Amino acid sequence: MTVYILSRLTIHDRAEYDKYENQFEEVFAHFNGKLLSVDEEPLVLAGEWEATRSVLMEFPSKEDAFTWMQSDAYQRISKHRNAGSTLSSILVKSTETDEI
Repeated sequence: MTVYILSRLTIHDRAEYDKYENQFEEVFAHFNGKLLSVDEEPLVLAGEWEATRSVLMEFPSKEDAFTWMQSDAYQRISKHRNAGSTLSSILVKSTETDEI
């Protein structure tokens, strides 16, 4: 089942975060994910949104998402994301079903 990862980030050290961002696509390309959106100016429709960046990714399965997140390559670059930002992420399931 398709899953999505939605992340909200507040970047507090752009130079450190850029080290992560500059390596992200090269690492991400080796996994089954699809980057759907990266936005630093989202339109807030309800509530409060204090994050400075939102990211939306799609994976064919929860297993694919975790394979990417737990990979050595991603772990090596995520230290720069952690040093340059604070992050909240969720994984949500698609509404698609195998039943007709």
